[in-house]
Amino acid sequence: MRHFLMLSACLALAACAGGTSRQPADTTPREALVEPALVEPPPVAAGRAPPPGPYAPGFDAVHYDIALTLPDTGSYIRGITTARIALVEPRADTLALDLSGLAVARVRVNGAAVGHRQDAGKVYVPVPAAARVGDTIAVEVAYEGRPDDGLIIGPNVHGKRTAFADNWPDRARFWFPSIDHPSDKATVAFAVSAPEPWAVIANGERGDDVGPEPPPPAAGSTAQRTVWRWATDTPIPTYTMVIGAAEFGIGRAGEACAPSSGRCIETTWWAFPPDTAHAARVFRRADEMVAYYSELIAPFPYEKLAHVQSSTRYGGMENVTAIFYDERAIAAGRDIEGTVAHETAHQWFGDAVTEADWHHLWLSEGFATYFGALFFEHADGVERFRQIMEANRQSYVASDVVGRPIVDPMEANLFALLNANNYQKGAWVLHMLRGILGDSAFFDGVRRYYRAHEHGTALTEDLVRAMESASGRELDWFFEQWVFRPGHPRLRVEWVWDAGAREVVLTIEQAQPADWPTFRLPMEVELVTAEGPVRRRVELDQRRKLFRFRLDAPPTVVRVDPDGWVLKEEVGMSDTPG
Repeated sequence: MRHFLMLSACLALAACAGGTSRQPADTTPREALVEPALVEPPPVAAGRAPPPGPYAPGFDAVHYDIALTLPDTGSYIRGITTARIALVEPRADTLALDLSGLAVARVRVNGAAVGHRQDAGKVYVPVPAAARVGDTIAVEVAYEGRPDDGLIIGPNVHGKRTAFADNWPDRARFWFPSIDHPSDKATVAFAVSAPEPWAVIANGERGDDVGPEPPPPAAGSTAQRTVWRWATDTPIPTYTMVIGAAEFGIGRAGEACAPSSGRCIETTWWAFPPDTAHAARVFRRADEMVAYYSELIAPFPYEKLAHVQSSTRYGGMENVTAIFYDERAIAAGRDIEGTVAHETAHQWFGDAVTEADWHHLWLSEGFATYFGALFFEHADGVERFRQIMEANRQSYVASDVVGRPIVDPMEANLFALLNANNYQKGAWVLHMLRGILGDSAFFDGVRRYYRAHEHGTALTEDLVRAMESASGRELDWFFEQWVFRPGHPRLRVEWVWDAGAREVVLTIEQAQPADWPTFRLPMEVELVTAEGPVRRRVELDQRRKLFRFRLDAPPTVVRVDPDGWVLKEEVGMSDTPG
């Protein structure tokens, strides 16, 4: 049964659910509280692609304990993050953690105070001389200031104060120190001190004993406070490590059960109190989506799934176990169910299996776009699916990135990767591969790819090998032309009836620019006669190719790729004898 409750009412009870602890208001005389004298360094620009190669060679973040104190006025935060860092190669003298625009008060390594240097968005920490490969060090960083990005504190769409993390692609560094790159996944625990009546949502499960104690609030705070504790024991990328704090109404979307695994996942929604009716409608099938993907791909990879109305610059953000959605869309009552399916699919692709390099973003966004569409094929029928894929095709061919490849290492602006190549064209790459291999081999390959890299990272080459293993076919040619080269085929089609030979003579020309590939296109041709349609398999592998099909009678219509398995434009096609 679907329901919601106002969490503020729950917080008024002494025996609210586990994962919170009450803190009295700070009663220190206000005149005795002095604003700290730490100077916040200038922030670095977000979204710059790092140089090729390992991001933090020699180091692997294993776990983050993030203790954070949110303000009841203004945006001044205080945090203590303890990062457990494994040394995985012959050690360097210095560990560089990403932290931008916040002032570091102290650094401790394995409990001992150490000197540090803060420069250009990095905190440089000395590695103990005795540390060796295989050791793990605990690096505690205490810091404070006003986040320049990443943690957005301010009024929501209804004018109420809220605080929401918004990390993609590399903006976690604006509110906690980390190795802020998708190649380095870690577990995380949060302990967040928030003014009442805020509730806090974050990754994983709530628990009473996770995370250290948050630091005291900045000068002038008098609010009653609650500490909210959340943790996940599976490694996740830093861009999905989030908190959200606001006055929420909470509803239960349902319990998603996967018969093959015997496991059920609770799905909830968290919305601002004026918007709970809209949220209940938007997330009405959220449990069905989890159940569908759990059967199609693999069991849901995390502890729970919450859908959260939030302040984010994106329509949706796939944060692990706590997906954030644009507050304005939900407040306006817009139908964003397509976004819900897309972000839910991300829990498998992007979150559990993460691109090891930003320029392979299509392994996240292309998969989420295609598997989002697959839910509607499953739930609403193939025509709905085809409508979605046609809209994706039109968005891609009208975009300004058709002349660039999907994997585009020359792109230095990570925000520019949020384009039609990684989303719509990436989805079509998967659709075309499904059309070539058939459902059985395609989905077997997807599952092999997922199982091999679950809770890890992958590159496009890993997907190629999984698909080849499942299908027994060599596929480098397919990925080379569609992923690593620009463009798509622009087909000019003409046909005539050769009455003497009783053959249809079909000519297909690839009319795309010369610097785009000559595509190899296995596909079907449909020849419609008075007796009905006849189909033939062809493979176009030249700029211009002629095909002949013997028929008993002349066709009235000739269609190339009648079921729409190929991403293409038709730039001149004759449907009548020429």
